[in-house]
Amino acid sequence: MAENEDGQERTESATPKRREEARKKGQIPRSRDLSAAAVLMTAGIALSALGSQLGGDLHALMRRSLMLSRDQALDASQLLPAFGSAALDALLACLPLFGLIVLAALLAPLALGGWSFSTEALMPQFNRLNPLSGIKRMFAMRSIIELMKALAKFGVVALVATLVLWNNASALLALGREPTAQAIIHAVKLSGSALILISAGMLLIAGFDVPYQLWQYAKQLKMTREEVRREMKESEGSPEVKGKIRQLQQQMARQRMMQDVPTADVIVTNPTHFAVALRYDEKRMRAPIVVAKGVDLVAARIREVANEHSVPIFEAPPLARVLYKNVDIGGEVPSSLYVAVAQVLTYIFQLRAARRSGQQPPQRPVVSVTE
Repeated sequence: MAENEDGQERTESATPKRREEARKKGQIPRSRDLSAAAVLMTAGIALSALGSQLGGDLHALMRRSLMLSRDQALDASQLLPAFGSAALDALLACLPLFGLIVLAALLAPLALGGWSFSTEALMPQFNRLNPLSGIKRMFAMRSIIELMKALAKFGVVALVATLVLWNNASALLALGREPTAQAIIHAVKLSGSALILISAGMLLIAGFDVPYQLWQYAKQLKMTREEVRREMKESEGSPEVKGKIRQLQQQMARQRMMQDVPTADVIVTNPTHFAVALRYDEKRMRAPIVVAKGVDLVAARIREVANEHSVPIFEAPPLARVLYKNVDIGGEVPSSLYVAVAQVLTYIFQLRAARRSGQQPPQRPVVSVTE
């Protein structure tokens, strides 16, 4: 089991943050065997598909190169341009093949770890120059596994190559008896078939190497429980800080709520434990809304602010409890409480009108609510 510097076992899987940090450093799973198999397979398929064209181009190039006269071959002013032209023709003839191989070399790693470019991976690491560390890596378990893989790879490739040569021995010997143009095309196609078969053996090795690389990568990124807790604390904050933030948020929400109390039409109370502030504008609202609510000390503060701003207070304990428990701040009164709330608001509006006109105040309603 892997351990960190403090001796704690790395038993926890890497967090997304740990994986992202590793990717930024260029640490991603890679399989060289998968890339090698992809390049060989692409080269074999390309040679098999483009064999006729490539062989014909190479044959024509060889004919042109061998048709130089003695005087041209001995004249440096003519020989060098001829050599440059032949090199350019050879490059153009092989360009499709080279392009496909380069494309395979770039795309094959993406199948396992995806694309990653890290400047940190390009920085020199002088700790790798330490001879003691190098000797330690030589005898590490990973180095032994890599040695076993290399031997297995050599054995598989050698076996496949031997079988390919054995089965195609007659065709290879027959190349010397074929016309030059046909022999070149035939040789290119035989090379493509051989590469396809060899790459099939490489794919077999990659089938074992890819799961191993993924397992090794996950093992390297494993974390201790302390590291996971520390990361969570850094990303989410310590419980003390989060508690302080929640406290500040509650204070700010309470302050905003208290600022809305003077705009209420009535404060429905318990009378001491609960307080709910209601507001209703028939022109803009479908139903009355709760602009503030609270219990105990908050309820007392709501009543205090209401008294300071002459907001009427109506004692209806069942209604106050139901409103507090079922309606959020800013929420509309549910239809089941329309009648009870309408009785309270009608009384408040009539009371306000009676005071302005100097008439007798209306009779206080008896509000009944089923909790």
